[in-house]
Amino acid sequence: MCEQNDLQCLFDRRTVRHFTDEPVSRATLDELCEAARWAPSGINNQPWRFVTVESKDKLVELAGLTKSAKVLKSCTAAIAVFLDTAKIYHRDKDIQSIGAALENILLAAHAKGLGSCWLGEILNRRQEAERVLNADNTLELMAVVALGYPDPDDTSPRTGRTGLDSLIVGRL
Repeated sequence: MCEQNDLQCLFDRRTVRHFTDEPVSRATLDELCEAARWAPSGINNQPWRFVTVESKDKLVELAGLTKSAKVLKSCTAAIAVFLDTAKIYHRDKDIQSIGAALENILLAAHAKGLGSCWLGEILNRRQEAERVLNADNTLELMAVVALGYPDPDDTSPRTGRTGLDSLIVGRL
């Protein structure tokens, strides 16, 4: 759980690819979308749109469109995040805003005890995924976030991070 003035929740969050069968409630999905809508966006245009997926059949259908099929078959819900192309004011900045909305979903899921996995590879078959998700022609898929309760028996190792000294390339 995140405490005020504590960054530990950022450091503890990890990608989860193995889930239990416990369903994620619609109310919880709505809370995650609520967290996403509070992300920053240029001129406050809020270019994101969401499709929540609770249907196991739809999750399996999406799984057929990505190398991350096992994740989508294991999860019990997902949120597809779209760029509303009718709201674009600056494409690059709007895509960055979508990234902030996605991070809000991941952090909110972690705070609620859920596991999550940001799936971007599905974009290789974006148009097919958009059809599965019944997206209208103004919506461009940016990512799908697989969600569920983490499998307590999952012993997948946590990936490391590049050292900060390698990432700060200058101090002016």
